[in-house]
Amino acid sequence: MTGLHSLASASRSATVSIRTFDAAVAAGERSGAVGAKEMAAEWRESIIRQSRRSEMAPKKKEEPAKRALLGRPTNNVKAGVVGMPNVGKSTTFNIMCKMSVPAENFPFCTIDPTEARVEVPDPDFLQLHKKIMPKSVVPAYLTCFDIAGLVKGAAEGAGLGNAFLSHIAAVDAIFHVVRTFEQTADGEVASHVEDSVDPVRDLEIIRNELRLKDVGAIEKVMEPLKKEVGRDGKAKEKKDRLEAMMKIHDWVATQEKEARFGDWNTKETDVLNDLHLLTSKAALHLVNMSEDDFLRKKNKWLKKVKEWIEQERPGEKMIFYSAAMEAKLIDMTEEERLSFLTENKTVSQIGKIVSDGYHTLQLIHFYTAGPDECRCWTIRDGWLAPKAAGTIHTDFERGFIKAEVYNFADWKEHNEDVAAVKDAGKYRQEGKNYLVKDKDIIFFKFNVTADKKK
Repeated sequence: MTGLHSLASASRSATVSIRTFDAAVAAGERSGAVGAKEMAAEWRESIIRQSRRSEMAPKKKEEPAKRALLGRPTNNVKAGVVGMPNVGKSTTFNIMCKMSVPAENFPFCTIDPTEARVEVPDPDFLQLHKKIMPKSVVPAYLTCFDIAGLVKGAAEGAGLGNAFLSHIAAVDAIFHVVRTFEQTADGEVASHVEDSVDPVRDLEIIRNELRLKDVGAIEKVMEPLKKEVGRDGKAKEKKDRLEAMMKIHDWVATQEKEARFGDWNTKETDVLNDLHLLTSKAALHLVNMSEDDFLRKKNKWLKKVKEWIEQERPGEKMIFYSAAMEAKLIDMTEEERLSFLTENKTVSQIGKIVSDGYHTLQLIHFYTAGPDECRCWTIRDGWLAPKAAGTIHTDFERGFIKAEVYNFADWKEHNEDVAAVKDAGKYRQEGKNYLVKDKDIIFFKFNVTADKKK
């Protein structure tokens, strides 16, 4: 039976050559195995067919390499809605304003008319606090800023110029809004500052203005640093900083690239984070379509914008939506909204815009849950328990002892019962080296007995 075993082994191998297989057939025949020749013919044909299918299968598209994100986002994540005039930017922002979390949920905080605080959709957090019924509920939220329209030459002061660009410097991520429609929702011609509709051109104008502003910001810091290093060539820290800054300047100014797409080491990343460059900020591209085009999911610009993003900004996302349709939806009753969406076989995109804008920064949540408060906290993916605890208060990080942890998925699996989670061994005590996971439910234990070291 050795020959038959060889045949079976050869036939199971997806990469076996016909020559190897034929050798196994010969061995089967020499051993006198019954039916070896007939089985061989059938298996041989099977291997040939499998080989052909393998050759015909299309190659899987390679994913862009994951980049280390720049910036230092806090629990209060901020995004700027950016675009040229008359692209639907303010309409999009006004929809977000109507979704705003009430200001009274955030003591000592006045909401500016150009600022909207929008809850990040999270069905799991909703399920958690509905079960616990605490006195207070604080979800994750995204603070969005309506930034005045950008025009060509803004880096030199055109339009609102410096005021516009300084507002962007305060945010963690940017929503780039471009439009594909020629007419307004009322059927009138929609004017454009460049006299024509071309979302790819608009993206290039925005990119160039942000990049030019960054060049100015780098040079403003780099030139005095050059003089300092010239006076004291032995100052290693300043020399290293200047070296990093010159590499960044070459990338942004000479090679005309955006900072977030460079290959930076740890020291260079620290310098970039100190500079707060506009092209360092993660971006989400929002393509504003007419209601008709959105419902039929067709427009001549969609493919061109997608190709531009894939080539110029690999790894970043595009969402197409209709601000005109979303504005109608936000003013409807729940029943009217459901009826409209069902009838037109479509969905609202605003929740996706908020969620994707939030998660484009590679952020995750952990929850604290108790009878007084359920709260969603925002941290960067990859943080250890003490650093995550510091999001609540710096004393939690400084005096960290341990974290009592269980994950939402385990809580849900065990009928939303913490006691059952404990019985299943899913409720754990973790130390300083614990890597916090998305949707962990955590109770931190800490002790601070001495004043913070100065």
